[in-house]
Amino acid sequence: MFPNGSNSDTNASYLRAARAGNLEKALDYLKSGVDINISNQNGLNALHLASKEGHVEVVSELIQRGASVDAATKKGNTALHIASLAGQAEVVKVLVTNRANVNAQSQNGFTPLYMAAQENHLEVVKFLLDNGASQSLATEDGFTPLAVALQQGHDQVVSLLLENDTKGKVRLPALHIAARKDDTKAAALLLQNDHNADVESKSGFTPLHIAAHYGNINVATLLLNRGAAVDFTARVRMES
Repeated sequence: MFPNGSNSDTNASYLRAARAGNLEKALDYLKSGVDINISNQNGLNALHLASKEGHVEVVSELIQRGASVDAATKKGNTALHIASLAGQAEVVKVLVTNRANVNAQSQNGFTPLYMAAQENHLEVVKFLLDNGASQSLATEDGFTPLAVALQQGHDQVVSLLLENDTKGKVRLPALHIAARKDDTKAAALLLQNDHNADVESKSGFTPLHIAAHYGNINVATLLLNRGAAVDFTARVRMES
């Protein structure tokens, strides 16, 4: 038992023990009656904190003792989001094995796959894809994991996502981003298995519209060589 100090002090000490990977101390607090799912002011609980730091043993024990695998922070992030963002591959495996929702979305629409792709965590990206993670779930800004990996220049992640994009669902925003950056290498890769150079964004813009708007001649030339229509009319006026 921990008779000294207030409940809030005890709860904070329990969370610190989990974050530090001190399993014995964390278990002592649980035996004294601390709520396993107690969280701090940001909504971070012991499972979140241990996941971020890569404490596999603590994560496994907490789950075994009934910690809520999909509990979310105030921003809507689960332990799987946090482990994926931090590149904690072994923790990710434990969480998914214990039925964590691989397609959970935070308040802004981020998925664990998006976070891993953004941070260039190749092993985590591969594991999530192999375990049912969807590439087509976009953030509230319309970004997919492929789009953010392309924007960040994470070539290996881009290639892996493209290999796993069997239905061609997520190429659209990525091709527009390649056009915006005048990135002919990425654009050529995206067009390799998809002959439609005139894919439209939600507003009706084609990649050629984007390339022309920013004066990106290299990608514009590539798109025209792939048959992009010069007279394709967008549905709304483009803002600079």
